[in-house]
Amino acid sequence: MRVPSSAELLQAWEHGLSAPPALRGLALLTAASDGEPPEALTQLSVGERDRRLLTLREWTFGPALTNVAECAACGESLEWSIRTSELCASAPVAASELSVERGLYRVHFRLPTTADLSALMPGAGDGDAADPGDVLLARCIVRAECDGEPIDVDAVPEDVRQAIDAAMAAADPQADTTFDLACPACGHAWMVALDIESYFWRELTAWAERVLQDVHALACAYGWSERDILALSAWRRQFYLSQVGV
Repeated sequence: MRVPSSAELLQAWEHGLSAPPALRGLALLTAASDGEPPEALTQLSVGERDRRLLTLREWTFGPALTNVAECAACGESLEWSIRTSELCASAPVAASELSVERGLYRVHFRLPTTADLSALMPGAGDGDAADPGDVLLARCIVRAECDGEPIDVDAVPEDVRQAIDAAMAAADPQADTTFDLACPACGHAWMVALDIESYFWRELTAWAERVLQDVHALACAYGWSERDILALSAWRRQFYLSQVGV
C-alpha cells in the first residue's frame, strides 16, 4: 500500500457514498493500492482487510483512536482512547483452505472475505436468507464429509459449526477487533468491539466535508482550482485560510 493524496481520498470518499457500507472499506483500500485491482481486494479475508484499514487510518489521521462509550451498568459516559498498534493482531494464515475434524466429520473451509459480506446485504440474494451466519458459513465451506462420504452443508452438526467458527477466529484474529474497558464510576468492565471500517468512514466523512469547505473558501478568495488547492499541504492550506479570515 501507499499513502493516497488528498484528491485520491476525496475521490474514494465520493465513490463510497454511493456504495453499500460493506464496500466502503474497499473504496479506501483501492485508493491506497499499489496497482492491486479491486477484484483482488474483495478476496482479502475480513481480518486482512481490517489490518490494512488500520494501517491506512494511521497514515491518514495518526495512531490514536478515540470515542465515547456508555457503561451498561450505571449509564456513565466515558471517553476511550487506544492506539492502532494495540489493535493490530497477527496476519491471517496463508493457507487458502483450512479444515476441522470432529468425530466422523471433516470440513474444509476458507476464511470469509469482503465479497462474502457484500453477498449478505439485503437485496443481494444470499442476504435475504433468515440467518446470515448460516449463509456466510455455507459460502465458506468448500466441502464437508462424514465418515469419508460427502454431505450437504446443512447436514454439518452444530458442534462442528462451532469448531469452524473457532478455527476461523484463530486463523484470522483481526476479523474480530475488541478491547477491554472499565467504568471509573462503578468499576463495571466489558469488551468493546471496534468496526474499523465504519469508524474510519465516519472520520473520513468529517474530514472530507471540512476539506471541501476549505476548497470553497480558497477558490472564492483566490480563484484557484480544486486541483491546485488539494495539491497544497494541509499546513499551507490552513495558512491561506487564516489570511482570508476562515
